Amino acid sequence: MLKHQAVDRVFHALGDTNRRVVIERLTRGPATVSELAAQLGVTVAATVQHLRVLQDSELVRSEKVGRVRTCQIDPAGLRNAEAWLQRQRTAWEHRLDRLGAVLDDQTKE
Repeated sequence: MLKHQAVDRVFHALGDTNRRVVIERLTRGPATVSELAAQLGVTVAATVQHLRVLQDSELVRSEKVGRVRTCQIDPAGLRNAEAWLQRQRTAWEHRLDRLGAVLDDQTKE
């Protein structure tokens, strides 16, 4: 159940447009909270709330030096989601292969 909770947090985090924008921005390199807030067009406080969700889902990590917090991508959360998606894909491919075999058998009869 713990693995599903991690995947749930990732999909919840990615369900918000602003958080996806943050992820897309951070794929180009680290950014400060102020830079992210400016890009989103929201307050620093709102950006911090989004970052908490992203950090809880292990999609982003941050480091504070002095008064500046810098964020970067943390691939752990995406690995959890990717593994879950791969398991779903494999299961559906097997189901569709079996369905295809049944349909082939019916057309031969």
